[in-house]
Amino acid sequence: MPVTAPLRALSALVGLPLLLFALITWQVVSDGPLIGVDERLSGALVHPDRLSELLADLGNVQVAVPVLALALVFTAWHGRSDGVDRWWLPPLSGALAMALVPALVVPLKEWTDRPGTPAVPPAVGYYPSGHTATAVVAYGAAALLLLGALRSPAVRRVLVAGCVVLVLGASYGLVRRGYHWPLDVVASWCLGAVLLAGVALVAGRTAPPVTRNTRRSSSGTPSSRSGPS
Repeated sequence: MPVTAPLRALSALVGLPLLLFALITWQVVSDGPLIGVDERLSGALVHPDRLSELLADLGNVQVAVPVLALALVFTAWHGRSDGVDRWWLPPLSGALAMALVPALVVPLKEWTDRPGTPAVPPAVGYYPSGHTATAVVAYGAAALLLLGALRSPAVRRVLVAGCVVLVLGASYGLVRRGYHWPLDVVASWCLGAVLLAGVALVAGRTAPPVTRNTRRSSSGTPSSRSGPS
């Protein structure tokens, strides 16, 4: 019974992005009317410059994955030091989500065979955007995992805002530079949302015992550890 609400929320978080991804993919492979809108939007947005190049680099594996790796290590250390049962599950879920990015994106690129924008050399395999998916999963999973170690609402808001800024910055840079069509980026948001839903489910169900200690302390029982270190 208590699991019903989380499962419903998870179904919504997964179902809507999957439906949107299926719609976009159908338009790409069938050259549907959304492609014309996509191309016109790209033509209005593309303006290669140094800033767009730097923002696009936020989606590079060499930039995004080390951020996630640090979050994985910290989450594992924090959970183990606090005596969390199955402390290894949240970092494992983050690592697995990241590993699934190329496993999903590469076959989709080969299948859809979408050409790039006029701003890049003639080639195919641009859908969906691997850089966007990397940014969404790496920064998103890092934020979800670190939220469990933070108790200050202000710090948690800053962390979430920072994650959103990094993902949007990378997405904007990829479109502005002309590396990807806008729909390539939106499709990768959808894929990333599905993968992050799994991370959120695992992280949310692995609560540190310090939370319970904090509650007992508030009722008058002294506790030597009232929160994470």
